[in-house]
Amino acid sequence: MKEGDALSLPNGWEVKTLEQVCNKVFAGGDKPKESFSTIKTVECNIPIYANGEKNKGLYGYTSITKVDKPSITVSARGTIGYSEIRNEPFYPIVRLIVLIPNEEIVDLKYLQYVISSMNFENSGTSIPQLTVPMIKRYRFSLPPLPEQKQIVAILDKAFAAIDQAKANIEKNIENAKELFQSKLNAIFSQQGEGWEEKRLQDISVEFGRGKSKHRPRNDKKLFGGKYPFVQTGDIRNSDKLVLSYNQTYNEVGLAQSKLWPKGTICITIAANIAETAITNFESCFPDSIIGVIVDSKKANVDYTYYALQYLKAELQAKGKGSAQDNINMGTFKDQYFPFPNIYEQQRIVDSLDMLKIQAVAIQSHYRQKLTNLEELKKSILQKAFSGALTSAVGTEYTSV
Repeated sequence: MKEGDALSLPNGWEVKTLEQVCNKVFAGGDKPKESFSTIKTVECNIPIYANGEKNKGLYGYTSITKVDKPSITVSARGTIGYSEIRNEPFYPIVRLIVLIPNEEIVDLKYLQYVISSMNFENSGTSIPQLTVPMIKRYRFSLPPLPEQKQIVAILDKAFAAIDQAKANIEKNIENAKELFQSKLNAIFSQQGEGWEEKRLQDISVEFGRGKSKHRPRNDKKLFGGKYPFVQTGDIRNSDKLVLSYNQTYNEVGLAQSKLWPKGTICITIAANIAETAITNFESCFPDSIIGVIVDSKKANVDYTYYALQYLKAELQAKGKGSAQDNINMGTFKDQYFPFPNIYEQQRIVDSLDMLKIQAVAIQSHYRQKLTNLEELKKSILQKAFSGALTSAVGTEYTSV
């Protein structure tokens, strides 16, 4: 909240810091060693909460009670700012901040909405994080308690409608993806006359793993040059074509690696396995990625990409069962892909490219709607904390 905002607040409203409305604000400590269990038992019945959204932050159970009053927990790292209201006794551990509000002054749910409106971008550290001092000094507008409860009721109703709208939009995005995959499956499962089963090495000029010989891999002397260094995350975040990258090799980096040509198909074999994309520039990549340089006389590079997409689930299934999911060169030794003649491959590519363009346009349209709904949430919160939110305004937003 800005300094001058207090002047425009309704009568009875005040500007407070979170520290002023809380009996205590503190950070969680190390996990308790006594009676710790990942399964709830009679002896270990006090939940332990950490940062993050998974299982609403549940980490395990202990017999030691740390917090036994209604409170709000806020993730200090990871999913920064994610908050939960805790009414049961619990034990907080590192990277979790606990606020125990004075319930005579502030409604817990109102305070949670205040926290959800905070900007956590500038923590003053190299790793984004939320700190206890940041929480304590955060200033916000505080109406009388009855009005807080009225605002909470309006926000609950409005946000429930927005969340339902978001769920519907996300379902539409998934439907667009499934429509494309359904068409892909139909084409490759209904093979026509003259189709042949071939391995990737049968249709390639070169088929092998990337190179990153130097140890440690993150040695700074390898980076900062003109040679794109593509990693598994760049492949995962690409949509058919790799158009961007986060790091580059210099001459030293290139010397211990290999420069692959534009148009190389990349297949991730560790971390996010069986993700594929085609490079749009010369690049280096590590041995966690397989490179395929397609022989244009035998196969179409785009068709080969789609064939890999068709068998993606099968390839991923082959990588299951180890401590860390992975596939390797051996996975492709006896892995066959369906190939028609080169002219039919191009016809299939043209058809799938057109469908993909349509699917991407639909997904982009719906993602913009999701962005708009998030902006709407921010706008409603801004009205709520400025005193401009009324029952009529709340009703307006519940019809999203």
